[in-house]
Amino acid sequence: MSDKNWQDLGAIENFKNSPLTEVEVGGKPLVIVFADGAFSAFAGACLHSGAPLATGSVADGKIVCPWHGWQYDTKSGAADKGGARLAAYSVKAEGGRLLINPVPMQASVAASEKHPLQRPPVRVDGPIRVVGISTTAMNHDEPRYSTSEKLLATALDHARESLGAETRLIKLNDLKVRNCEGYYSKSAESCTWPCTITQADPTDQMERVYEALVFWADVVIIATPIRWGAASSLYFKMAERMNCIQN
Repeated sequence: MSDKNWQDLGAIENFKNSPLTEVEVGGKPLVIVFADGAFSAFAGACLHSGAPLATGSVADGKIVCPWHGWQYDTKSGAADKGGARLAAYSVKAEGGRLLINPVPMQASVAASEKHPLQRPPVRVDGPIRVVGISTTAMNHDEPRYSTSEKLLATALDHARESLGAETRLIKLNDLKVRNCEGYYSKSAESCTWPCTITQADPTDQMERVYEALVFWADVVIIATPIRWGAASSLYFKMAERMNCIQN
């Protein structure tokens, strides 16, 4: 291969100070990896939602995305999920300089798998659909009567019996829902749909709320217990997680 096909990135020592360094080649951001005493180079944006990989870290032979924790092999660029693979570039050391071939050895391969929630909302034929969401924060070990939940059940009964509506009741207190983990604070683009937590954690039950609100319901009734003028904390937990729909 002719030397004219290689681009000089700079002194090798400049790339040994950090396991990940961002460079621009041909107008594209790339990440130079220095791990186990060897260099490699890949496309610099995470294939999940475009995070700059150079601001991430290297652990156990993997590039770890700084936004959502996607991992890529430091030698091949292969992702740990979805069959994704980063575009890889040839690099070599010569005369104390690090050189790169700007033509990739392999193109990026997008993840082949999509989450079931990544589909267009389609309203199928049928009666009016009403979902009731109870945010009552009940102690499961010491159950008690909930006025707000009773009123919600009454409203759903009326919708079903008097209006012929289909109804669903979702009790947030019965769901395993993780708190919002603040991805939006890293970048607006890092707050994804569906929520990154839902994508990464198959046990997270916020998916039931998403399905009801985004794909199923025509009418949503949210019942919140009022204590000292404040809604339940579970309501705010849900609101935080639902924020990604608007972003």
